[in-house]
Amino acid sequence: MREPHHILILVENLSVPFDRRVWHECTTLVSAGYEVSVICPQGKGHDREPYAELGGVRIYRYPPPPSARRLAGYVREYPYMLTWTQRLAWRIWRERGFDVVHACNPPDLFFTIGRLFRRFGVSFVYDQHDANPEILMAKRGGEERNGLPERAVRWAERSTYRLADIVICPNDSYRALALTRGGKAVEDVFVVRSAPRGKEFSPARYSHFDRLDHRYLVGYLGVMGKQDGVDLLVRAVGMLVSEGYDILLYLAGDGESYGEIDALVHELGLRDNVVMAGFQTKEEFTPALLDADVCVAPDPPSPFNDISTMNKIVEYMALGRPCVAFGLPENRVTGADAAAYADEPTFQSLARAIGRLLDDDQERMRMGEQARERFERVLAWEHSAPALERAYERLREKTAVGRGRSGTGR
Repeated sequence: MREPHHILILVENLSVPFDRRVWHECTTLVSAGYEVSVICPQGKGHDREPYAELGGVRIYRYPPPPSARRLAGYVREYPYMLTWTQRLAWRIWRERGFDVVHACNPPDLFFTIGRLFRRFGVSFVYDQHDANPEILMAKRGGEERNGLPERAVRWAERSTYRLADIVICPNDSYRALALTRGGKAVEDVFVVRSAPRGKEFSPARYSHFDRLDHRYLVGYLGVMGKQDGVDLLVRAVGMLVSEGYDILLYLAGDGESYGEIDALVHELGLRDNVVMAGFQTKEEFTPALLDADVCVAPDPPSPFNDISTMNKIVEYMALGRPCVAFGLPENRVTGADAAAYADEPTFQSLARAIGRLLDDDQERMRMGEQARERFERVLAWEHSAPALERAYERLREKTAVGRGRSGTGR
């Protein structure tokens, strides 16, 4: 195994540096003395250059495939992605070589590229962002099956764990998966949480958001998929509006359920109470969220949501905003007592939790201050960066042992 100097990071889900987690990992590794290259898709209206050098990171981007809405779309998307990624990996290998393939899922298919370069002594680091098959179940509305897609994603996950020299997880629930389902050794699995940097959001930079003459502003930031519960949030706001609350709901995000959410807004007669902002950059969504009275993470209970850290909650807390969420295990780990939790997994319960905060100015202020304090003290990226560095120190130890065994002929 080669000593880790040049790290090649593979990403399919988002472009870089738009993918905040991956970008923070890149810059942290560069600061620690590593050489870093990234292969990723181009973004939507951003990160469009095929090649860029930013902050000491070399970024190679390929044209993105059409967004997959159904299973057939993923069948087309993943071979396209793998072909481009492998082509660019060979280009980088010929130009300067690399010592580590650092693969970010989804999908769990980058092990095929890691295995290809293993023969040259290249290490493989698995940076697990989403759990499979839980994410597949969530996209199917929680329906559990044992068909070909489920068997395929389980095989890909097993193959990825098996090849990985080091596993990086976003929370302790995922770490438990790596130790049990993945069979990894305790010393080879590291928790590196996702979060903005401590000073990434600066309230002083932004003015008040135009609420379109509504009294209350409720904010949402994130993907709009079947597993994200945005429909529950829209119904909750509809219930509150029917009870006399003067609310403007600001929805920042895009996804496979965007059209369904828009149709639901019309169906409930909420066109004057909802802004469907669509995909937005940090500069675009921050003024609205920073001025929001309450921000919401409506992700309902499911095998996937129960074990996943919701980045939106961390971002709400970074902005110092009071947050309402369902009491999922990892939501409580993230928010602790700096968030409010709906009692039941229903839109009615979500509405009641939002309404309680809207009725209590002092509690909103207290919770917002506590959220920001918890973010600075526990959640900010600066608290995760040392774990990433320790993961690569462990990789160095393993490669040194491997080279020693090779040198003695064992």
